[in-house]
Amino acid sequence: MSRAHVVIVGGGIAGLAAAYFLRHEPADVTVLEGAAQLGGKLTASEVAGVSVDAGAEALLRRRPEGTDLIKAVGLGEQLVLPGTTASAIWSRDALHPLPPRQFMGVPADLDGLAASGVLSADGLARAREDLGLPATPRDGDVPVAAYVGARFGPELVDRLVDPLLGGVYAGRSEQLSFEATLGPLAAAAGQYPSLARAVASLVPAPPPARPGADAPPRPAVFTTLASGLGALPAAVAAASGATIRTRATVRELSRTPDGWRLVVGSAADPEEVHADAVVLALPARPASRLLSRVPGVSAAVTALAAIEYASMAIVTLAYPRSRFPATQGQARSGYLVPAVEGRAVKAVTFSTVKWPHLTQTSGPDGPSDIDIIRCSIGRIGEESVLQRDDADLVALAAADLAGETGAQGPPVDTRVTRWGGALPQYTVGHLDRVAAIRAAVAAQPGLAVCGAAYDGVGIPAVVATADAAAQRVSAFFQENQKT
Repeated sequence: MSRAHVVIVGGGIAGLAAAYFLRHEPADVTVLEGAAQLGGKLTASEVAGVSVDAGAEALLRRRPEGTDLIKAVGLGEQLVLPGTTASAIWSRDALHPLPPRQFMGVPADLDGLAASGVLSADGLARAREDLGLPATPRDGDVPVAAYVGARFGPELVDRLVDPLLGGVYAGRSEQLSFEATLGPLAAAAGQYPSLARAVASLVPAPPPARPGADAPPRPAVFTTLASGLGALPAAVAAASGATIRTRATVRELSRTPDGWRLVVGSAADPEEVHADAVVLALPARPASRLLSRVPGVSAAVTALAAIEYASMAIVTLAYPRSRFPATQGQARSGYLVPAVEGRAVKAVTFSTVKWPHLTQTSGPDGPSDIDIIRCSIGRIGEESVLQRDDADLVALAAADLAGETGAQGPPVDTRVTRWGGALPQYTVGHLDRVAAIRAAVAAQPGLAVCGAAYDGVGIPAVVATADAAAQRVSAFFQENQKT
């Protein structure tokens, strides 16, 4: 009998990871990617002679899915830790340290919040009211801003929660789902009348320091690859053993009596590809369009089409280290900028401070004398700023950076990377939409979905969806004994 055939549509890290997880199946696996290169938002290129990620530049260590995959494909020895994880908020014309013991900006330690200086005296007084307010009722999903604002007031939402969520989703807290974006806190909130105490249950206080002893170092939250996360897609693709095709856009998907039919390529020169199983590792709307020809999945088509996406740009700037004040930025990995500040840049990463391995090349003109700074521009609803040309975006980023850090003179090298429709918005009702998608897909033999649209936008969460999709395909083959 002929071997089974699995087609994975999408060659980002989700699709490649799904191919890797299917490597032991008695099936041929083909990955079809419409772009000229693999990897999606994981890519790197040089700025001032330093190879710097142009998309995602870190992944969470507490979720093992990402680091386990990295180790499995032979890149484990390249995992490195940040030099510092101390970060700041630009608020009321100054940089303030990010308050301790907080969960995406929602504080457990109100004294630590006061010491940070992020809020005004009135904003801090309102935040302290959380401790004495009766429980806030919540009937189903609600926007983050509505629930957290009811507990702590709008200033804390605007100056802490919104920029932290914006840094992850490029979204706005008045639209984002409390249950989908702050799931552990949403669960804990039902057990405590005070939201600060709910956060405290998730981020307990460190043990008291012994007299005369140094405080124990805080474990690193993030990690990356010394060669950049842009090296991961090629390694996963090679380890998967799958057939990889780029410039292979899938235009149609339909059922056949014994599997699936895909139409690949241009309308002028279409190619039919047949498969026993299909994994859609695509953003929500392209997945919705492909599923529109499949009977019985209208609920998934509707729910996928309802997931909005934010566009953004990463402006990477290189400066001689002498251009920065001696004390500025050296102890910080970066800072966030609240939308209420009216700045173009929403987040800044001091890449060569956060990742010291980037400066290990020696020499008077080498990377050791260069500071690399990544500036993130664009939130949902701010697409107009992204219509500016590259030179304008560089000028905007450099001006904001100069005003906030004292950087002097123009950068010596720049890179602008545009990510159109890059980040799915987990708006109110997101979990119900995902449940509808998965229920409809589960009714289709040999069909699975994965990617950032479902359970989280970080690499570990995306890899977890790929693993689940691969398990679904494996179960389908076991049930049908297809070899």
